[in-house]
Amino acid sequence: MKTKESEQEVTILANKEQKPILIAGPCSIETRESLFATAEQLQNSEIDYFRAGAWKPRTRPDQFEGVGSIGLKWLKEIKTVYGLKTCTEVANFKHVYEALRNDIDMIWIGARTTSNPFAVQEIAESLSGVDIPVWIKNPVNPDLNLWIGAIERFKKAGHKQIGAIHRGFSMYHHDEFRNPPKWQIPIDLKKEIPDLSIIVDPSHITGNKLRVSEVSQLALDLNFDGLMVEVHHNPNEAWSDSKQQITPMEFIEMVRNLRLPVTNNYDQRIQKELQTYRSEIDIIDNELLSLFHSRMQVVDQIGSFKKKHNLSILQHDRWCELLQRSIDAGNRKGLSKRFVERVFKAIHQESINHQSKIIRN
Repeated sequence: MKTKESEQEVTILANKEQKPILIAGPCSIETRESLFATAEQLQNSEIDYFRAGAWKPRTRPDQFEGVGSIGLKWLKEIKTVYGLKTCTEVANFKHVYEALRNDIDMIWIGARTTSNPFAVQEIAESLSGVDIPVWIKNPVNPDLNLWIGAIERFKKAGHKQIGAIHRGFSMYHHDEFRNPPKWQIPIDLKKEIPDLSIIVDPSHITGNKLRVSEVSQLALDLNFDGLMVEVHHNPNEAWSDSKQQITPMEFIEMVRNLRLPVTNNYDQRIQKELQTYRSEIDIIDNELLSLFHSRMQVVDQIGSFKKKHNLSILQHDRWCELLQRSIDAGNRKGLSKRFVERVFKAIHQESINHQSKIIRN
């Protein structure tokens, strides 16, 4: 449900009729020479902002945590020498003060900070009356309301230039990505706040430089408004996140090869053909819902039977057998194990809920 705050207007930071927003630069500021080397190679890349982290909130205390305020002075020099707009991450009011003092053009709120409403409120208040873009990364955990709450805090503080950055979510178990994207969450965010510009950070999602291009294209195919990519002149020697950074030349080549999908095509023939496919999906979706309803009716009967004979709700062997059989059948039909597991675990949970209610009553 949309809240009153989420319906408030925000300035649309993206203009996809021209091109997606592009933000690129190293994960962290290391040395002046390293920063300038990357900026020099990106100066003609048509990026909107040159990014670099002065402060790095690291998971472990012995990791490189940034050079601090001195790095912002180097960013200010880069702005003068190469004409690049600059941006950095802030996590408290001191960071905000130092960023503004060094003419930073845009700031972003990191995933760990977004998860802390006290920190978000402090930053929002410290930026009161300052008209620069603020981009808010999703919280570390997959919590849409926490993300919306951070955006609302900036709105209430009077900010209009607000955008969101999708960088994936931290999960205890993950295989394919460093931070699994869970695309439905940023899609739901767009539904809640339609005018909000949302860009994607493929570097943190993948954790793998070899997949940055793939996820970047997927982000545009899903109609997101741009990209924030970690770019380093020598990724193998980077002091942080070396595995997910690409070189400036790789970034430029990637952007050159990105396909920009057409959001609205009013060709009647194309729209008619697309509507045919959509109608097929609508029919199949209705059939799925009917089948789910029928399945739950049988589940209710089983619940009554278990109650009558004092049987436990969970029959573990039966559940393991059903899940494996479904995975095998899905594999033969070209469905991934991950997809089948998620679908049938959701169905199983709903079945448990139904039977629990019957036994309680």
